Formats: sequence, structure tokens, C-alpha cells
Amino acid sequence: MSEFPPTTDELFETFEDLQEWDERYDFIIDLGRELPTLPAELQTEDNIVKGCMSTVWVVTDVEGEGDSQKLNIQADSDSIIVKGLIVLLLAFYNNMSPAEVAAADVESYLSKLGLNQHLSPQRRNGLFSMVKRLRTLQV
Repeated sequence: MSEFPPTTDELFETFEDLQEWDERYDFIIDLGRELPTLPAELQTEDNIVKGCMSTVWVVTDVEGEGDSQKLNIQADSDSIIVKGLIVLLLAFYNNMSPAEVAAADVESYLSKLGLNQHLSPQRRNGLFSMVKRLRTLQV
């Protein structure tokens, strides 16, 4: 993958090529290694996502004006697999406006990747805690 974050089409293609869930899990870990580290000054209590077993920080800001607004998302975690899940979310939400983030069907996207069947309930809860935080931060 040439750019960061990868596109959702690139992710769907890679997940389709990786037939076994263990291979997909390793790929998610590899994605996590590509996630830029969140600056230490942003790793604060206010930026922690509640509901995650791992520590996850999410910071957003809006770039642009009017119809050209885009939500800029920065995130990090102390868990490599969670970092990979963050990359999956960044790929999905990349270049969306705040309104698009609020309305986007991330559940279908994650289901198409097969995460609904293969993530533990705790990881799934943490993932949706990140989604909830992104939806509320942009308001």
C-alpha cells in the first residue's frame, strides 16, 4: 500500500486475498505498525476513549470552510492490534466532512471486512467506543 491511510478498496482487496483470519489478524497488526505516533502532548486524559480495554487517544479537528470541511483525525493506542483497528477506521473516515462522519455506515464497512465475526466482544466494544467518540467529537 502506497499511501496512508490505505483506501477502503485496498483494504477490501487485501482482506479478500487473505483467506484465513490469522492472516487478516497479522495484516491488521502490520497496519498498526504504520500508524503515526500521537504527539505526547495530545496523549491526555481528555483525549482517552472510554470503553476500551486498551488505552486509546482520539483527537479531531475540522479543516476547511463550508462545504469543503474535512474532519482531521489523529489517534493512537498502547496496543498494536488496536492501532491496526484505528487504521481501519482512518481509512473509512478519510476525507469525510463532520456531517458525513456522523451519518456514515461504519457498521456495514466493518462487517464487510469480517470484523463482526472475528473480534472478541471486548475488542468489538472498544472499536465501537472509538466510533462513538469520533461521532461525538465532530459535533
